[in-house]
Amino acid sequence: MDAASAVSFLAPAKLNISLRVFGKRPDGLHHIQSVMVPVSLYDEVTVEEAPEGICVECDDPSVPTGEGNTCRRAAALFMEWAGAPPGVRIRLRKAIPVEAGLGGGSSDAAAALKGLCAITGQYPPREVLLDMAARVGADVPFFTMGGAALVEGAGERLTPIPWDVPFHAVIMRPPFGLPTREGYARLGRSSGEPPPAGEAPAFRSLGDVAAAVGNDFEEAWASVRPEIEGMKGELLAAGAFAAGLSGSGSAVFGLFASAEAAREARGRVLPSGGGGAGRRVFVARSV
Repeated sequence: MDAASAVSFLAPAKLNISLRVFGKRPDGLHHIQSVMVPVSLYDEVTVEEAPEGICVECDDPSVPTGEGNTCRRAAALFMEWAGAPPGVRIRLRKAIPVEAGLGGGSSDAAAALKGLCAITGQYPPREVLLDMAARVGADVPFFTMGGAALVEGAGERLTPIPWDVPFHAVIMRPPFGLPTREGYARLGRSSGEPPPAGEAPAFRSLGDVAAAVGNDFEEAWASVRPEIEGMKGELLAAGAFAAGLSGSGSAVFGLFASAEAAREARGRVLPSGGGGAGRRVFVARSV
């Protein structure tokens, strides 16, 4: 396949329909089981060859572009493997809010890897690509795969789930973020063996989806961020058939059967008051 000099990709957000956290692994990460679904809230990632080095630019000043940036780490791993390109410039146009549990940084990194493959014409074997992704962050392997999945281990074990139950979501990001590291610390899970491998669940109806919604991090934040439970209540009152926290937070989602119902609910939860000042609200669909 011919290489391109510059490419752009949309990087979707994800919702954790379910998320259970188990004991710590020897590497300090936690065993998890989660059903993740990508949704139509996108960052845009542009990757182009440069004379040397790795340059990351972002239109959101709150996103670090230095050594800790996920795209920078992904690019360094790819370039070490491929020996190319000599340099790369990665530009991020952000729409997915940060510290929200929506996977924006991880999705951006996966898109950067995809872009590097495209501009070099070099495609790592699947196991090599997944290893690179896992070294960048726990959610990056999920985004390299595309589609819904049962995610286990520390995020590296993926079982695709055919997603035949489309939904629409209202996603509320409050005026505060929640750091993932603190969320895990608040859960206080000790070292432990991995849970039994799960079977990929089948979702045949919206009722199946509603029954699966649940997130252990809601327990972690309950005493210090009662706003989370309040936002869930608002979404349910606005007609959601289920509501929950995504990832380690702070975004809360409500699920709806139709785009019209989701848009109407968005109008009901947009006004400030009841903790709504500074809130960002999005409508998305499963993809």
